[in-house]
Amino acid sequence: MTYFMYLFCLIVWGLNFIAVKIQGTPVPLEVSLTYRLAMTAVLFILFALLVKRTNKPTATDMPFIVVFGVCNFALSYLCLYYATMLSSAAIVTLIFSLKVILTPIALRLFLKETLHARVWIGGCFGIIGVGVLIVPSLSSIDGLTDLKGVLIALVGTLLTAVGDASSARNAKQRINPVHANAIGFTVASLLMGAIVWFQGTPFTLPTTLTYLSALLYLTVIASFLAWLFYLKLVERVGGAKSGYMVALFPLIGGVASVMIGESTPSLYLLFGCLSSCLGAAIALGIGVSRQRRNAIPDTADKIG
Repeated sequence: MTYFMYLFCLIVWGLNFIAVKIQGTPVPLEVSLTYRLAMTAVLFILFALLVKRTNKPTATDMPFIVVFGVCNFALSYLCLYYATMLSSAAIVTLIFSLKVILTPIALRLFLKETLHARVWIGGCFGIIGVGVLIVPSLSSIDGLTDLKGVLIALVGTLLTAVGDASSARNAKQRINPVHANAIGFTVASLLMGAIVWFQGTPFTLPTTLTYLSALLYLTVIASFLAWLFYLKLVERVGGAKSGYMVALFPLIGGVASVMIGESTPSLYLLFGCLSSCLGAAIALGIGVSRQRRNAIPDTADKIG
């Protein structure tokens, strides 16, 4: 069962941005994201009612949970949605894998945690991986669009790192993660709903099979079930080993991008994905003994 849960999370989160690409833009991205966040919030609220009500957040914890929800779910998701439409899902997956480098930096800045040299080394490989994919296309118009997508994806990943730092603080306070996610998704959905209302965009739900299946995948499977499986993995094998799956996200995203015809197989794509995987592996400390590895905290409360 442990191997199944690991593979489930690995594949589901690795295909996260592929699903966003398939969902498309029959309605504005803000509307699609609001649907996803609101539905996920309902699922977590219902689940929170079923679990033991231990370590519930206090009023002092609420600002940090709000930051977690706004950064990890609302604003970062919105940036990554737009980035996926402007560039390829493969590139966005590569950039998102940089969270294993950016999160320790955020933890250092906000929580004064130790920042290991391996994070910088892994970051160099990650940057090389992204550069190998984007630089050859900069001379074309599409390349400039890709660059815009890369920059927006980077902003989204930075926001995720800030949310991860807030999540790490919540974990230190032993706040029940189910309650934290229920509140976080609720706050995020309300914020996105307010943005849609401010824009004057009507809420319409496309009824195409492609849109609805992608929405259900992103909501039920990627945002709810995969997270619950990940939580069980942390209990069984620890947060460090569970987090290793992030290192393979670029490879899965790259292969899937080729399979749906979004990306063309090339040495650039292969080298970029492998370089990003290697960078993430180094940053995570894969292969380093537990005594020497000060594992990255379990801030994957929202990998996908």
